[in-house]
Amino acid sequence: MSVNAGSTLNLRNSASSSASIIGSLTNGTAVTVQSDSNGWSKVTVNGKTGYVSSQYLTAGKESTESTPQTKYIKVASVSGVSMYTKPSTKASVIVKVAAGVPVIVYSEENGWAKINAYGEEGYVESKFLSDAKESEIEADHDKDIVENLRYVDVNPGSSLNMRSTASTNGTIVSKLSRGTIVKVLSEKNGWAKVTANGKEGYVSTQFLTSEIKAPEGQQKETVYSQYGFTIDEFVDIQMKVNPQTDTKYNTYIREDALSVKSNVGTVIGNSWNVRGGAGTNFWTVGQVSKGTQLNILSSVKGSDGYTWYQVDFKKAWVNASPEDVKYYVDPNNFAEDPIKALQFVNLATSTKVQEKEVNDQILSGKGILSGKASAFIQAGESLGVNEMYLISHALLETGNGRSTLANGVKVNGKTVYNMYGIGAFDGDAVAKGAQFAYNAGWFTPEQAIIGGAKYISNGYIHANQNTLYKMRWNPDGADKTGTATHQYATDIGWADKQIYQLHNLYSLVNSYNLVFDIPVFKSK
Repeated sequence: MSVNAGSTLNLRNSASSSASIIGSLTNGTAVTVQSDSNGWSKVTVNGKTGYVSSQYLTAGKESTESTPQTKYIKVASVSGVSMYTKPSTKASVIVKVAAGVPVIVYSEENGWAKINAYGEEGYVESKFLSDAKESEIEADHDKDIVENLRYVDVNPGSSLNMRSTASTNGTIVSKLSRGTIVKVLSEKNGWAKVTANGKEGYVSTQFLTSEIKAPEGQQKETVYSQYGFTIDEFVDIQMKVNPQTDTKYNTYIREDALSVKSNVGTVIGNSWNVRGGAGTNFWTVGQVSKGTQLNILSSVKGSDGYTWYQVDFKKAWVNASPEDVKYYVDPNNFAEDPIKALQFVNLATSTKVQEKEVNDQILSGKGILSGKASAFIQAGESLGVNEMYLISHALLETGNGRSTLANGVKVNGKTVYNMYGIGAFDGDAVAKGAQFAYNAGWFTPEQAIIGGAKYISNGYIHANQNTLYKMRWNPDGADKTGTATHQYATDIGWADKQIYQLHNLYSLVNSYNLVFDIPVFKSK
């Protein structure tokens, strides 16, 4: 706060110079700004909340003795750390600063640091700064995930009972095999409330561990694929096709896009970009059309001279930020993690699983898929496809072997089967999926398993997209064409989200082979 020496600033009970004075603030008093509107700031100071004229507020008090120093950003989410215009989470966000970015720290006070990042000055919470480089620290969002995820640690061949209550008298909800990943929601009196395989219940904490050894029969090999562009160049290629995310960003729209009444803005004109910061140099999060109403949260003056409104952009899926895209395309963020690295498993190689183990440990009780391990193994070996991927795909598409298509549908007097949902497009999925199976000649479950695997392998796995990572990002295609092409999904987190089901399947068996194909990009 800055007023003339010997003067005070009035704290009022409403945003008006005629409002009652509830306090007087001396020069240099620190206040927490909750919001700004029409030249007035709603602040909290010394336990009181009121309003002051914004013109007498300055962005923090700097120490004249502090020497600027370099620190590094550590991140609480893949969106990055917010840099604010003032030392308050209620202030406008200038930019999101990515993990590992070096920033110049001018001063630190009351949990906030004044910094320079990307050539702009602002404030970040000090807890997100580290003296160590990103490679020397563990990103907070990864640490949070690791702390919440545990492995089931029981003897091979045994299982852990997940119960409906925290008691051995509780009903058994599910049986969890060794190595199954569970998400711990809470712990109390030797019991953990967890979710696993889509179910929620309670397990004894003595059978949970943060680490578990790989099965003795696991064989692992790693190869590396070289690409002719840098990570940043790859991100630029991806950004041109607007990769999607369900992350909630702070979003802004320029003042001339809205007709404002109270705290609601109505879009004027045909179409306007909603951006991830207060300026046209920030990425486009999405677009709004004429007549759309947006709740205004705050406002900030952009570097272009325009006022930008922070708005509540209510859209579930939006264009991802460059920082978030970079996080997911960078193999270094996943390659050393025993679970997340499964997105790099070469799906064009057989895992050499054992038929009896698959039937007993994975397919038992899975409807029409029970006892069908030999068909999956035959498909894997003859087509060069990872059997676990095929099984995972089939379990998902058939609802654990119980879908109508999986159990047979009559077409022209013949019963046909479809184990992967191929051709089962929305609108009339059963009829379309059954007709596809009839045309393909899938008249037995085994024919559907093996024949369907051929379609899966030809579409992506044997089209130089032989890992979940390559299915999502297709670096081979980008290397050849310079464009983002033939991608299985638009969700930036798609590959990362597929791995837990695969891991849990692998944890059920002891003998298998894995070949990892890790992308390597050109250094700058």
